[in-house]
Amino acid sequence: MSEVYAARRTRLREYCNAGGSAAALVSRPANVRYLAGAAPHGAVLLLGKTEDLLVCPGSSADRPTQERPDEALRVQTLPGAAGGDPAVAAAGLAAGQGADSLAVEEHHLTVARHRALGSVAPRLRLANLGSAVEQLRVVKDEEEISCLRIGAEIADQALGELLESILVGRTERHLALELERRLVDHGADGPAFPTSVGTGPNAGRPGHRPTDRRVEEGDFLSVCLGATYRGYRCEIGRTFVIGTAPADWQIELYDLVFAAQRAGRESLVPGAACRDVDRAARQVLDSAGYTEGLTILTGHGVGLEIDEDPQLSPAAMGKLDACVPVTVEPGVHLPGRGGVRIDDTLVVRPEADGGPELLTITTKELLAL
Repeated sequence: MSEVYAARRTRLREYCNAGGSAAALVSRPANVRYLAGAAPHGAVLLLGKTEDLLVCPGSSADRPTQERPDEALRVQTLPGAAGGDPAVAAAGLAAGQGADSLAVEEHHLTVARHRALGSVAPRLRLANLGSAVEQLRVVKDEEEISCLRIGAEIADQALGELLESILVGRTERHLALELERRLVDHGADGPAFPTSVGTGPNAGRPGHRPTDRRVEEGDFLSVCLGATYRGYRCEIGRTFVIGTAPADWQIELYDLVFAAQRAGRESLVPGAACRDVDRAARQVLDSAGYTEGLTILTGHGVGLEIDEDPQLSPAAMGKLDACVPVTVEPGVHLPGRGGVRIDDTLVVRPEADGGPELLTITTKELLAL
């Protein structure tokens, strides 16, 4: 993998040089990990004029042993537990290498930290790196996709096991905690985000935090969970009915959301406008009169963070590329009654390669549990 990280840093260096910066300081943890192979707590990456450095706070014993940076990258650890700010130290190192300009991630730095950089190296011109690294991260290589695929398998397995257990009478909070335990049991680093379990009137509510409400017969039960594997995060969302037979309104609502989700999935082709994917799913729901209660976006990119570019929303700019993993997750929530959410992680692939690759394969049939 060393050559992979080196190639990523080379691409970023070329971007910086084209913008007139001789060096770059990367401080956002996911971006540090993408370029260095690891992101020990508080570490920053300096793409220097003469040498690249991973600058870490504290002693080497403080760094997580499971995170091993690129062996070709020199690690510089600040002395002592209170050895100062690695970003400030990196700015001084950049100046010491003879750089006259330094591109920084202004969207990640606080105002105070930005001022401190200027104070330690007053002759260093600070430029904005912007979201250059985030844009490099959008298209994944096959090793990254493999990590997402394994994470999806873990999430599918955890969800499948839960569905085989007795659910009536258990709380949303209990079910969420059990799912997260199962993720770890099956090899995940941990959950990709706080697991959401909604029952009855809470089902299908975007961003719902589990409560002590207990599962009852006749409820919709919506679950959204994700696994992190080697730093890469995926997600899956499903909705079920508790009891022997769903009500007519539940079948109708579920079939509608399923049709919207299928329309969004089928729109995932290289070159498709991101807003068109959103429109394909949203139109199905709009045409049925569900203009209220819709999610603000149909999906988003995933990777080292659970919410990355591209965004599949009405105002989204840009087009999809091949090898971009995204979610497609339309939903409808009816206040006081509940709702449906169906969420998959897929990888954009050309038709010649079989079209979009579905990573999360738990059935989307409306099961009565």
